Formats: sequence, structure tokens, C-alpha cells
Amino acid sequence: MRKNVIETVLGAVVLLVAGFFLFFAYTTSSVKAVSGYPLEARFSSTGGLSSGADVRISGVKVGTVTSQHLDKQTFQAVVLMDIDSNVQLPRDTTASIASESLLGGRYLQLDPGGEEDKLKPGDTIEYTQSAVNLEELLGRFIFNSASGDKKTEAPATP
Repeated sequence: MRKNVIETVLGAVVLLVAGFFLFFAYTTSSVKAVSGYPLEARFSSTGGLSSGADVRISGVKVGTVTSQHLDKQTFQAVVLMDIDSNVQLPRDTTASIASESLLGGRYLQLDPGGEEDKLKPGDTIEYTQSAVNLEELLGRFIFNSASGDKKTEAPATP
């Protein structure tokens, strides 16, 4: 009986420590959603961008991707995002899908322009650049260099 009590107390201590680490990780990370005004951007390919991904300007998080869907008329991916209300973006802002690293996830990079007029809630970012498909680029490089290695011989002259 004494062995069961020690195991129960030890299990409770382990759960308490695990809970403390989860609380510490949540409070020190920036996983909280940004509340602000909604914007929309259209891309030909999102390349793995997911809902909940960061929206960044110069590497600083200013928003969150809230959802994405396919426009059935144009067959483009429509990305909806919330931008921090303290950040007022010019109308000529560009949006591009960037990669955190070679193996990492994707995020939405915004590059503000210089126009005086600002984007209003619900507006669409007109200038977008789709995600770069690394596998496709590697495939093109490999197949182009393989076909370029073949040397053609000049016909023999008599």
C-alpha cells in the first residue's frame, strides 16, 4: 500500500512540473493572435502557407493569417489576414510568401510602399508574389544541367 502512495505522489509531481513548463512556454512565446483589421491578398500559389501563420514586416510580427480559400472564378488562393490596428499600411504594399528556412514553415511578408493613401479594413493587397517552389527549382536546375552536359560533335570535314 505504501508503494502505491509514493507512486501517486511522484506522478502528481511530474504532472505539476509538466504543467509549469507548458505555462512558461505559452507565456514567453508569441503564440497569441493579433487582433486588428482584416485584409485580403490573392496568390496563384500559397506553397504551404497555413492559417495561423505570421504576417511580418521586416521580420516583426504584425498580424496573423486567419484563413484561406479558393476563388472559384479566378482559381486563385485568397488569403485573409488580421493586421495590428497600430500598423497602417499604404495602398501600394506588396505581399509575398516567404520561407522561414529550408526546412521551416512559411509566413506572409509585407513590404510597405510609399503611397499616401492607406489600406482600409477589408481591402485587398493588389501586389502579390506567390511562394517559390524549391523542389521545382531544384528539378529545373538538375534537368537543365544534365541536358547541358551533352556535347554535340561537329560534322567531320573531308
